[in-house]
Amino acid sequence: VQLQASGGGLVPVGGSLKPSCAASGHTFSSYGMGWFRQAPGKEREFVGAINWRGGSIYYGNSMRGRFTISGDNVLDTVYLQMNSLKPEDTAVYYCAAGGTGSFRFASEYKYWGQGTLVTVSS
Repeated sequence: VQLQASGGGLVPVGGSLKPSCAASGHTFSSYGMGWFRQAPGKEREFVGAINWRGGSIYYGNSMRGRFTISGDNVLDTVYLQMNSLKPEDTAVYYCAAGGTGSFRFASEYKYWGQGTLVTVSS
C-alpha cells in the first residue's frame, strides 16, 4: 500500500493550497482517509477525514470553516482545500488511510503517507 501526498508548498498569509493524497495497492472503500499535521515541536494534530462508507466528513476544531475535504473513492484520492492560511498552519501534512472508529486519532489509521510540507509566510 502506498499513499502519495503532494501539493504542499510556500504560500503567503491569507493564501490557499490544495494538497492531494492518492492511495494505491488497496481498496479503501469501507474505511476512512484523513489528514493530520505536525508542526515542529508539537504533537500530530487531526485536520480532517472522510469516511468513504457513507461519505461523512469530519474536521479538527481549528480548521472548521477554512479547510474543506473532498475526495474520489473510486480513485482512492482525498483532497484538502486550505483557505485563509495562517502562519500557525505551517506544518508537515500527512495523509492516512484505512481509518476506522472516530477517524480523529492517528492510532485509528493503518497506512500513512510521507507528508507534504506547507509553509505559510508572514
